[in-house]
Amino acid sequence: MRKIVSFDFDKTLFDHGTRAVPESALRALRALRESGHIVVLATGRDMDTYFSREYLSLVQPDARVDQNGAKVVADGKLLFEHCMDKRLLQRMMDYAQAHHVGLGTTIDDEDFFVNPERVEEAELRRFGDCGRKFRDAEQLMLLPVRTVSFIGSTAEAEEMERHFPEVTLRMFSVDYGADVIEKSCSKAAGLRRLCAYYGIDMRDSYAFGDGMNDFEIIQAAEVGIAMGNAKAELKQVADYVTDAIDEDGIWNACRHFSLISAMS
Repeated sequence: MRKIVSFDFDKTLFDHGTRAVPESALRALRALRESGHIVVLATGRDMDTYFSREYLSLVQPDARVDQNGAKVVADGKLLFEHCMDKRLLQRMMDYAQAHHVGLGTTIDDEDFFVNPERVEEAELRRFGDCGRKFRDAEQLMLLPVRTVSFIGSTAEAEEMERHFPEVTLRMFSVDYGADVIEKSCSKAAGLRRLCAYYGIDMRDSYAFGDGMNDFEIIQAAEVGIAMGNAKAELKQVADYVTDAIDEDGIWNACRHFSLISAMS
C-alpha cells in the first residue's frame, strides 16, 4: 500500500557536520520512490532560494511543505500559499529593531533582515562563513512574505513570543535562532493538504524530524520518527526514535517499518 513519507531537511536529511546528505539516506529515498511511496520534503526553508534549490535535484521530492507550511507544492504545482499580514510583520520588525535581535527572510536570491549583524555573527560561529546577500529589511513591506526567521538566544525568543501571541517561535536544532510560525500554519497542516491531494489517508503517513518545528508533524503523522540527534522534547512525543543522521538513521528506520526492502 502506498504511503506518504515526510522528511525535515536540516539535520534530518542534511548533515551539518559533513554539509551533505548521507548516501544511505539518498539510497532510502530512491527505494521509497521505487516502491511507489510519496516522498515529501517538509522544512522551514524555502527550497526555491539560492542556498537551497541545489538540493532539490538531489533529494527529488514528489512534494514539499516549505517554510513550515506557508507554501505547499506537489508535482511542481503550488497547492497552497500563505502570506503574513503586513501589520503583524511591521510590529515584529519594530520589536526586533528595538531589542536588537535578528528578524527577516530570504526571498529569491536576496536576504532581508533587521539587524543583519546578528545573522552574520551566528552563521560565522556555526558554519565559519556567511554568504548572505543582505538588503534593506524595510523592503519586506513591499514584498510577499510567507514567514520570517528569528536570530537570537532562547531567552530572547521566549521574550518575543510573549509579545506576539499570534506566532510560535520554534528554536532551531542549534540554539541560535528560531522559525517564526503563525499559529494558522504548520508542517502538519501541509502534510494533511498533501494527503488530500494524493488521496492518501493520514493513517498511511510517516514523518521524520529533529527540531521543534517538527513537533506538530511528528504528532500528526500516523508514525512520527525522531532522529537520534533530535531534541529531547521531540523524542518524547515521537512514536519511534531512530539512529542519528550520521549513523544511517533514515535508512534504518525505513527498514524497521518495512517501507523499503533490504535488497534496495
